[in-house]
Amino acid sequence: MEGKIGMIFEDPEKKRRFILRLGLIILFSALLTALFNYIVTDHFGQVFVFAIDMFFAGAILTAFFPAIDEELERRPRAGVFTAILFILLILMDVMFWSSNSLGKIDAVNLFMFIFAVGPLLVFAYLLLSYSGDKSKLYGLKDLANKFPIIKKPEGHVHFKTKMFWTIFTLILYFAMTNVIIFGLDPAKTIDLFAEYRAILAGAQGSLMHLGIGPIVTGSIIMQLFTGAKIIKLDLTKSDDKAVYQNVQKLIVVVMIVVEAIPQVYGFLTPSTGFVVSLDAMTGGYGSLTAQFLIVFQLCVGSYLVFFMDELVSKWGIGSGISLFIAAGVSQAIFTGTLNWETSPAVDRFGVPGTGGAPTGTIPKTIYLFQYSTTSQLANSGGMEAIVISPPNSLIALAGTVVVFLIVAYAESTRIELPLAHGKVRGARGRYPIRLIYASNIPVILMAALMANINMFSLLLWQHPAASNIPGLGHNWLIGAYPTESYAMELGISQTTPISGLAYYLSAPNGLSEWLLPLMNPQRYGGFLRGHEYWQVVVHVAIYFSVMVIGSIFFAKFWIDTTGMGPESVARQIRSSGMQIPGFRRDPRVLKHVLERYIPVVTVISGAFVGALAAGAQMMGTVGDTSGTGVLLTVGILIRLYEEIGKEQLMEMHPVLRGFFGSGG
Repeated sequence: MEGKIGMIFEDPEKKRRFILRLGLIILFSALLTALFNYIVTDHFGQVFVFAIDMFFAGAILTAFFPAIDEELERRPRAGVFTAILFILLILMDVMFWSSNSLGKIDAVNLFMFIFAVGPLLVFAYLLLSYSGDKSKLYGLKDLANKFPIIKKPEGHVHFKTKMFWTIFTLILYFAMTNVIIFGLDPAKTIDLFAEYRAILAGAQGSLMHLGIGPIVTGSIIMQLFTGAKIIKLDLTKSDDKAVYQNVQKLIVVVMIVVEAIPQVYGFLTPSTGFVVSLDAMTGGYGSLTAQFLIVFQLCVGSYLVFFMDELVSKWGIGSGISLFIAAGVSQAIFTGTLNWETSPAVDRFGVPGTGGAPTGTIPKTIYLFQYSTTSQLANSGGMEAIVISPPNSLIALAGTVVVFLIVAYAESTRIELPLAHGKVRGARGRYPIRLIYASNIPVILMAALMANINMFSLLLWQHPAASNIPGLGHNWLIGAYPTESYAMELGISQTTPISGLAYYLSAPNGLSEWLLPLMNPQRYGGFLRGHEYWQVVVHVAIYFSVMVIGSIFFAKFWIDTTGMGPESVARQIRSSGMQIPGFRRDPRVLKHVLERYIPVVTVISGAFVGALAAGAQMMGTVGDTSGTGVLLTVGILIRLYEEIGKEQLMEMHPVLRGFFGSGG
């Protein structure tokens, strides 16, 4: 035995491996100890738990990581980062120890902090310890490959099969929106994403509470890093593109956890009975257990959304994300137009005659015309209640129809570049450059970005721990939110910002929030919510400008990262054997010609969809779907119709599969 130990320390390489293995065991032990510190409160007990954890850590590492030595050889700097992570975890333990006597940190907060930050530390370790000659993201390749995925079909998938999986996924989506989170108190539920619910899909308090938010946020992060050249990947290479997609999946998983944990701090509150029953089972840790179970359900639901998106993309028609947005918005428009259920008195701010009226546009209009006198319609605001006052006014219905018609027309507007085959005489074609060249993706990304700004500003204002962060916590410049009583007085939600950056970036919800108070302050002054006229005007101007500029920004990133830029399109045209008549068959020449059109159309496309979404939001839409939601839904349905037509065409004419890029 002594001889073997001596051999380890005589051989420098074996000594290095031994130290790194021991370091990993201690690191894992520290993590386990930090996770279970909330059970053992005395210092001696914590040291004892740490000692026991070392045996567990060694057994786990030996059982699940038999090739750890080879892995360490691939990562020469692993020891440095192991030491850094070990120090961080020790600091966490020290913070907890001090909290026992000083009361600075709650055990629940520490547990949730480690639960959220742990994966980020692992990713940082894998990234920074990678020493290959490629991008640092290759350090995450092995981890990403271990995640379950939807298998890609081999060969052509028949149209009926694609329709089956698309309809099945849609039915599953609606079913999940009606599955309420177990143990939740619906009466105390606050929707952090209320203003963006139509765009982010899902339903409040259900397994789909987070909707597509984590998926879209992961896409935003990857696009920003790629566009800023922080991530050095050539997306034209298959290996780099595979790494890009795998890393994006990991970021989605991280964002699921990051967006799920804040929900249990005052927004998704467990029911009292549920906590009491868990207290009896866990020895007084019912609140922590209930919060953990809610977060776990949110994570499971969001991960299922991720799988459903992959299922539609690989086995169905179109995109799962687009399908969920269109489904949610279509449902809201249908109910907002035809809902005959009566609403509570909505005649606050002095608009008479609407209390008890149906909430749907058509039933409400019929009801008010039928039960209001001529005097009420003409002099007491009855016509205003029908035409422009919320909820679901006639002008909101008209705005929804106008957006539908504008997007339908814009989708058919395009520039067509003539093409001719370089070798086959008479073979001609056209390359279409749509007016909405970047599709509706920039608006989706902008909506997700604003939703995250709203969420984190709300946490910094209301969360007990986050509100105490120096300079950021409870700072009205970032965003201020009303108390429960003040929100009821104003007739708004507690998640609606009333000042600061979050207020100026929030979307005005229809004419009632900005135009009506300016036109008739005596009757609609309450909609100003304590703001001056100039503040309302600045709010509208900033929101509109940010939507337009942000959409242009994301449109350019989207074109660059998806192979739709001039250089990529030039290569595609050349590889197909086509060329522009009158120009040499040279990628540089093709690129030069395409640069006259694609960059300009990209900017126009981003500005157009951003302005249209902002304008529709300011006008108001049926069902509170938001202008962005209507814009996205119309574009999605048009693209889905085109996809279905293309699939049917390939089914009838198999030769066209190669032309459309379909296998088999």
